[in-house]
Amino acid sequence: MEENKELTLFATFFKIGAFTFGGGYAMIPMIQREIVDKRHWIDADEILDIIAIAESTPGPIAVNSATFVGAKIAGKKGAFMATLGVVLPSFLIILAISHILNAFETNKYVSYAFTGIRAGVMALILNAAISMYKQCPRDLVSIILMAAALVLVTFFNVNAILVLLLCAGVGLLSSLRIRKGGN
Repeated sequence: MEENKELTLFATFFKIGAFTFGGGYAMIPMIQREIVDKRHWIDADEILDIIAIAESTPGPIAVNSATFVGAKIAGKKGAFMATLGVVLPSFLIILAISHILNAFETNKYVSYAFTGIRAGVMALILNAAISMYKQCPRDLVSIILMAAALVLVTFFNVNAILVLLLCAGVGLLSSLRIRKGGN
């Protein structure tokens, strides 16, 4: 029996959306595990490119990643189903808890739980950063770009979109310089 890729995309991204807390960056390792390692739909370099594109386009990285992966795997229908899958769990959970949130706002145990959740989310985001770093090129230009981008965004509050555009420009110029020198 042939796999219905659109339904499989929906189910895969629904699972990612339902069982990953902490937003899009926390979802990156799970997306990679499901799409690259488990299903072998795309390779590690492609997922890194997709995540880079998803980060540099407007909208949440998890939604953008799901859309790009879905489109790559099964076209427009795949993009729609993957996006619906990753968004639907959050929508349903927010809809359910919005009715009772006010009652729990001042509860100290809920506050403690959210403190723990924040710590866990930070660990997931750090894991995603380390995973992406391991897959990045480690040449001098890439290392300088990573360091410069971190400093510009963290310490000088330079707009992240501007930093991404500058990094893309430097990467392109570096690639053209290397290609010209190699020919």
